[in-house]
Amino acid sequence: MPAIPNDYSERVYAGVLGKLIGVYLGRPFEGWTYERIMEELGPINFYVNERHDVALRSHHLVVTDDDVSGTFAFPRALADHGFPKRLTSEQVGNTWLNYLVEDRSILWWGGIGNSTEHTAYLRLKSGVPAPRSGSSELNGKTVAEQIGAQIFIDGWAMVSPGNPDQAVWLAEQAARVSHDGEAVHAAKLLAAMEAQAFVERDVQKLLDVGLGFVPRDALIRRVVEDVREWHAGDNGHDWERTRALIAQRYGYDKFPGNCHVIPNHALVILATLYGEGSFQEAMRIANTAGWDTDCNAGNVGCLFGIRTGLAGLDAGPDFRAPIADRMYISSADGGGSITDAVIEAQSLIGSGYTLAEAPPPAPAKNGARFNFNFPGSLQGFCSKAGSPAELHQVEIRNVPGHSRTGERSLAIGYRRLAPGRVARVATPTFFDKDVFTMPIYQLLACPTLYSGQTVECRLEADGSSGTVAVRLYASVYDERDELKQIYGETREIVPGGQAVLTWRVPDTGGYPVFGIGLQIEARDPLGVDGTIYLDYLTWHGAPEMVLKRPDNNLSTMWKHAWVNNVSQFQTRWEGLRITSGESTGFIAQGTRDWKDYRATSEIVPLLADQWGLAARLQGCERYYALMFDRTDGGRVRLIKKIHDETILATDRFAWQFDQKYEVALQVDGDKIEAYVAGKKLFAVRDTGELLLSGGGVGLIVDTGSISTQAVHVTAPISAS
Repeated sequence: MPAIPNDYSERVYAGVLGKLIGVYLGRPFEGWTYERIMEELGPINFYVNERHDVALRSHHLVVTDDDVSGTFAFPRALADHGFPKRLTSEQVGNTWLNYLVEDRSILWWGGIGNSTEHTAYLRLKSGVPAPRSGSSELNGKTVAEQIGAQIFIDGWAMVSPGNPDQAVWLAEQAARVSHDGEAVHAAKLLAAMEAQAFVERDVQKLLDVGLGFVPRDALIRRVVEDVREWHAGDNGHDWERTRALIAQRYGYDKFPGNCHVIPNHALVILATLYGEGSFQEAMRIANTAGWDTDCNAGNVGCLFGIRTGLAGLDAGPDFRAPIADRMYISSADGGGSITDAVIEAQSLIGSGYTLAEAPPPAPAKNGARFNFNFPGSLQGFCSKAGSPAELHQVEIRNVPGHSRTGERSLAIGYRRLAPGRVARVATPTFFDKDVFTMPIYQLLACPTLYSGQTVECRLEADGSSGTVAVRLYASVYDERDELKQIYGETREIVPGGQAVLTWRVPDTGGYPVFGIGLQIEARDPLGVDGTIYLDYLTWHGAPEMVLKRPDNNLSTMWKHAWVNNVSQFQTRWEGLRITSGESTGFIAQGTRDWKDYRATSEIVPLLADQWGLAARLQGCERYYALMFDRTDGGRVRLIKKIHDETILATDRFAWQFDQKYEVALQVDGDKIEAYVAGKKLFAVRDTGELLLSGGGVGLIVDTGSISTQAVHVTAPISAS
């Protein structure tokens, strides 16, 4: 097992950023030809999402995209399956079934025989396990050899630093869930290159390593050899000539399907060779060359991020500040959807150490969600705009020092901050209404912060700063889906002073929290200049709240805070009514930060084969639940579902349609308790190999409908 490189963590972060930058650069003109790009946009040197001189798909920069969601969701298979020595394709397929919400999350849902991934999902759903779900034998060569397997390999490489054998195994198992043939060869080659890039910078040597995992008769091998030959023929000086040769021999017109892997793999190799040691040049080539630009640039960006590190990313135009680390991973585990490059890098880094059987580094700043410990990291924080008469603009920078337990902090600088005006910086904990105008890919997400949780941050004031008042604040949606601010207590910080702020988020009345941040106000009547350093910001504790319809259907953002995995989610009558036809569905809220809590709801089964209340829900196929069904005249079961279902306890219970049942489920460590009408039915301990340690709450129904007014979430009742 290769040793973990000393700079592993920073290179993973750079790889994650490289992937994001590449995807965000290429997304607005995905599918365009080189000729069209040159005619309408010219060489791609920076983000073009706000260009007004061409009809682009969207003005959004940070977008929901399968290239991002799949790349970072699917490697969760490692932790979800207990980090097996040899993760299997079937286990990755089960991970698909857990995180995918059909027609809504992660994938392009283009239909069977049209979208390779949708086709594979339908196979998995029907009971066909991976790798057969992605086989050419079942789906045909055209469907099996599209680009998707190549798109999703980066995570498998980043958990395998200097270990291409492991990266290739993982990438192949994952690729065969949906793909076969040349698509798998391409995925293996790139995974090997990215894994080896942690310890080797030479592109030619990386290609040799990648080709070592590709059969000699594979077309992918011939593609790589041709592009290398063309590159050598012009001494690496004329990428446009080589691109034209690729189009002539391997163009889109030579291969069937929507987005075949061969043409795009050729462009990935093109950008890799001609980019040499420059991240910026590789991005320019990968995006200007055309075809599947976001996919190709995403893979190239990750490879070059790993190769060149943060210094390479920062050697040209500032690609990092506009995105501020932000990313979306739309999935059935909605609490992990609003995330950032630091959080996802930390997850991959932890997996890499576990697979290497090496002790991982201690969590940065005791595991604070926003720790700013990577150079340049912003984790979504930005200056909040508003009325010039009220809000004062600030400058935000990641700087060394000013941290009690870490290495870096977020510097919030302000000049001439006058009395009566305030400066605000914040980061999203949910999405805004603008997200509904993003094309193609839907965003399923829950807020990451809830009423009853305690927010904490640590601050330092620059020695030359004037005295300022600071307080935590949150932006919360209201009945008009507008944002209003709620505040914690005010503290004064003198020049050179320090403070730890804590604030228990109050009851928001069922409305979701959109963002969390810091407000700064001058105390000097002449105004102040200065800098406040944010060491970290985090939160903890069980939520204390009521999830309900907060008004008479005046607002909608509260409804979007639920992950919707049912055929109908209606709020007109009882408050929450869900319907699932001929299968099990759910709505859910919460995050894996929710460890120990009690969920209670008065549920009416209107018509259903089975129904219930879930806790520690982590997707479609990972949760505890108290379930009621019609077996033997009525039955209640306490179950644990991790793909397969385990019955922890069961008893007869003659429930009836149209009757209201007060159901409660409490999770506290490994102890699970279930109640109906205040009576304890079950109290068990989960002694299984895989404990579900955290997750949200859910309402579940199978082939029918249930309704409720609300779901109450509180801390566990210890005397129960």
